[in-house]
Amino acid sequence: MSRTRYDAVVIGSGPTGSFAVKELTEQGLNVLLLEAGPEVGPEAFDPNRKKPPQSDINIWERARATLKGQPVQARAAFFSEKLAHLYVNDRQNPYTTPKDAPFLWIRGKQSGGRMHTFGRVLLRWTDDDFKLKTRTGKGADWPIRYDDIAPFYDEVEGFLGLYGQKDDIPTFPDGVYAHEAQLNPAETRFKTDLEALWPNRRVTTWRYIATEPERVPSPLRAALATGRLSVRYDSIARKVLTDPETGRATGVELLDAKTRAVETVEADAVVLCASAIESVRLMLNSTSEAHPQGLGNSSGTLGRYFMDQLPCLAVGSYSRAKGWTLDTASPEDPFYPPSGGAFIPRFVAPDGSAESLYDFQATVGRIPVPEDQDARFSVFGFGQMMPAPENRVTLDPGRKDAWGIPVPHIRCKMAPEDEALLAEQEETLIDMAEKTGAKLEFIGSPNGLREMGRGAYPDADAFSRFIFRKWFARTMVMGAAIHETGGARMGEDPAASVLDGMNRCWDAPNLLVTDASAFCTSGVTGTTLTAMALTVRACRALAADLKQG
Repeated sequence: MSRTRYDAVVIGSGPTGSFAVKELTEQGLNVLLLEAGPEVGPEAFDPNRKKPPQSDINIWERARATLKGQPVQARAAFFSEKLAHLYVNDRQNPYTTPKDAPFLWIRGKQSGGRMHTFGRVLLRWTDDDFKLKTRTGKGADWPIRYDDIAPFYDEVEGFLGLYGQKDDIPTFPDGVYAHEAQLNPAETRFKTDLEALWPNRRVTTWRYIATEPERVPSPLRAALATGRLSVRYDSIARKVLTDPETGRATGVELLDAKTRAVETVEADAVVLCASAIESVRLMLNSTSEAHPQGLGNSSGTLGRYFMDQLPCLAVGSYSRAKGWTLDTASPEDPFYPPSGGAFIPRFVAPDGSAESLYDFQATVGRIPVPEDQDARFSVFGFGQMMPAPENRVTLDPGRKDAWGIPVPHIRCKMAPEDEALLAEQEETLIDMAEKTGAKLEFIGSPNGLREMGRGAYPDADAFSRFIFRKWFARTMVMGAAIHETGGARMGEDPAASVLDGMNRCWDAPNLLVTDASAFCTSGVTGTTLTAMALTVRACRALAADLKQG
């Protein structure tokens, strides 16, 4: 039993955990960071792993990963074998779902978490995201607004050094950019044609960060530089401990991933940044006399209102441009491909509010093809999923992971309203693509796969195309957007939420949950930047509270 006491324990070293330890240590607190996986450094990013795919579909890469124990991770839309070691082993880390509601849980357990595998795109939300709009007029508001979080967006963007450009798009707030992002010639033509046809639909650049040459997230490096951060790798948080009289958090019970030894660490506060599903799972597993249904579950809403964004993927060729262009906006990386592309935010209504409940992230002319061949065209769409109490994360009493901890059971099923919105999202994408010179080969979503023209991957061999069609139905399901949110939602009423507007647990105010489990809605743009900004905001308030005793 360890008797070392910390000002705060942070669980998870990914996007939010790294910013949590940065903020808390820079505020003068002594902090312990617990990471369930190993430490990774430059050796995990050997350029020799960077080999060209055997085909556009990379069936054999996915097959090899499946045989090695990653049948779920290998179904990530942009999975590649060179990154396989940065995804979890599904045999060691199982989960369950209802038979009629498959869900892809894509994740990594190592220092930096999913920051090594995400697209590095960081986008702001607007009040259209914080104030839920539905077809029926019903809403599910957050207890905060854009103005509450805008200063923290500024801080996070300024620290990370974003690539972007100012556009003055009402549905897509401008941020703080250290570098200019670029549209290539094909995307510039696409922008011109689309905006001429639909003046209320705007095309801009991705807003993204460059790769980290040190392979350690910069906020984590900043926290280490303070000298006030201790890090424990291969340390699985099994339970948040609480005081039997006050119900407040007192520390964490952890399990050594290698030796299975159990240990306790004590702290004045605990901050959960383990990811939406893992944080909820930990809270549900943290039962006690004071919290018999799980820590933070006095309202009965813990685990409920779990969401992902509605995903769709379209691929084809673009007849108005030939060949491809290498993006040189950011420094070349020996391991990762260049970032960048075109982004179509929510369409703009006459009053400046959002007119659509989806947006699109695209690349045009960025995939290598011969100079005389039509440029390649690909678009990933993200739609708003309605929060529903029956979509939830619970513990499966009949199954445990490799360390003996109950696994999560995940239900994330589209309602008829979601299915209708996704169908509209797809039809809108098809219409935009066809009218701006794209020739789609397929479009697919949880609603199914539709091939057109020459069909999906027309130049691939027949066997690969057959496997792709079989594989697609298991790949493009809920979870494919990898933007899961909810489960420990914040709110103004303790009887209907888990957290208050500062990410503090109503039932244990010295427990903070700052990852995307705190979200009240799914939004339609990426969730990472918003979660980072919420973390800085919450941890700054926590530091002030602790200093005042």
